[in-house]
Amino acid sequence: MISVMQPSSFRILLVDDEEGIRFTLGCLLKKEGFRVEVAAGRGEALALLAAAPFDLALVDIMLAGESGIGLLGDIKSMYPSTQVIMITGRPEVDTAAEAVRLGAFDYLTKPIRHETLMAVSRHALSAKKMNDERELYRANLDAIFRTVTDSIVMVDREGCLAQFNAAAGHLCGLNGDMIGMDLAALNLSCNGMCAATLLETLRRNVPQELRRFECRNREGKPRVASFTSTPVVDADGTVDGAVAVIRDETRLVDLERSLRTRSTYHNIVGNSAPMQRLFALIEALADVPTTVLINGESGTGKELVAAALHATGARSGGPFVKVNCSALSESLLESELFGHVRGAFTGAIADKVGRFQKAHGGTLFLDEIGDISSAVQMRLLRVLQESEFERVGESTPLRVDVRIIAATNQNLADKVSQGTFRQDLFYRLNVVRVVLPALRERLDDLEPLVAHFIAKFNVKFGRDITGVSSDAMAVFHRHDWPGNVRELEHAIEHASILCKSDIISLSDLPQDLLDSLRADDASPVDAPVAPSSRPPLTLEEALVMTGGNKSRAADLLGISRRTVYRHLEECQSK
Repeated sequence: MISVMQPSSFRILLVDDEEGIRFTLGCLLKKEGFRVEVAAGRGEALALLAAAPFDLALVDIMLAGESGIGLLGDIKSMYPSTQVIMITGRPEVDTAAEAVRLGAFDYLTKPIRHETLMAVSRHALSAKKMNDERELYRANLDAIFRTVTDSIVMVDREGCLAQFNAAAGHLCGLNGDMIGMDLAALNLSCNGMCAATLLETLRRNVPQELRRFECRNREGKPRVASFTSTPVVDADGTVDGAVAVIRDETRLVDLERSLRTRSTYHNIVGNSAPMQRLFALIEALADVPTTVLINGESGTGKELVAAALHATGARSGGPFVKVNCSALSESLLESELFGHVRGAFTGAIADKVGRFQKAHGGTLFLDEIGDISSAVQMRLLRVLQESEFERVGESTPLRVDVRIIAATNQNLADKVSQGTFRQDLFYRLNVVRVVLPALRERLDDLEPLVAHFIAKFNVKFGRDITGVSSDAMAVFHRHDWPGNVRELEHAIEHASILCKSDIISLSDLPQDLLDSLRADDASPVDAPVAPSSRPPLTLEEALVMTGGNKSRAADLLGISRRTVYRHLEECQSK
């Protein structure tokens, strides 16, 4: 994210052959705190440039008989990152096109207004700062790339392992005894995604690519890798095998996470500080086998957090089984959790495998754990203590290897004091507790959440909605959100169905949402509300919020549409 701009940290070169303009514009820029040097012509400007680089150059297009376009080319040749704004009394299409081709940021037309000068200059300097930070970011990534040794795996035309290097041996768990064996039959420590894709390359004779997927090395540690595979073709066109290059990008991802805030994490959306702390906690708990209790109000995303804990942990290759404990009666819940044998009760016409057995080797998510009966609490406690249970109607114990993640919107400590929840079970469940923030505690996440749900329902309903109006967003900021993120999702779904344009307006919102504001607040619902302080939008965030509409993204960022296109072209070229 671009930091706050301090004018004193920027050097500006002002080149104009009219002394009055040099004096006036120079005074205006210095008054704003910028460091300014002036030059009357190309020669003086080049001398100043030779001494030190400038962040921004304001260049008159006509300089005492010579063209400022030439100086623009000189500046870009010497210092490509310097932003250049051309000054002209008569903007012409051909001249403008030439200036843009040579890298000019924008035009100022005489007479130059103070507000225009400051606005364009600040936009140019902000763009330069963003480019500089991007270059530094890229340099850091390049440094990491140089330290990574890629893994190489080759198979012959029969799909048998032909060759691999030491890096592949460490990452994929390969050893010399596997040479000549069918790659599909090898029992590797990973989920087999790379092997399957490599064999698909061989079968179809088409290169394949996997970008940043999760796998595990032979020690079982989670890794992030990227995969590319290419057929090996003889001179006569015969496919002789296939080769895969696997890049371990775990350190690269860690660096990216240290350089910028993650806005999403395993389908969980949030830029706010509470959510960033939650993401870090999930990562810390992912490979810990202990039981986790997730607390949070209804609609805060407890199931998403449970799924993220499973997906990022050592059990990600195993099943993720969910049970809503409040949706079943005591007898049905027992049967659902532990299974039953034929004849165990009326209607038990066949053996049934319970959720604990289905979750063997993986994770069992018990939602609404506070609603289970005393009898089920006792049986669950035994499973947690001894990792074994009996099916309903059977006395033979079954052992399971299951990680338990429980969730509730109730205060289990209060239920223990009231005698409705076993204290020993509470201690077993509450080994590690994850508390999810309510949406009203992280209003900074409203914009990315709204953008996320608009994109979701655009796909679902075939719409092309680009955002919400300012008064609708003001309503979102004022609402208390008792239903949290789920309530927001339902509100956006309702609005997406009713919306007749590309912008969700106040009239598209659910009536009960508007009524709740009228009941709690005497001021009109369309009164503007100052949102909580947030960092400025990035171009990527603005494009997401506007559904890819570049003109609206430019309006959100306060820059020209041409600048948006320039940034996009720069990103594509990199």
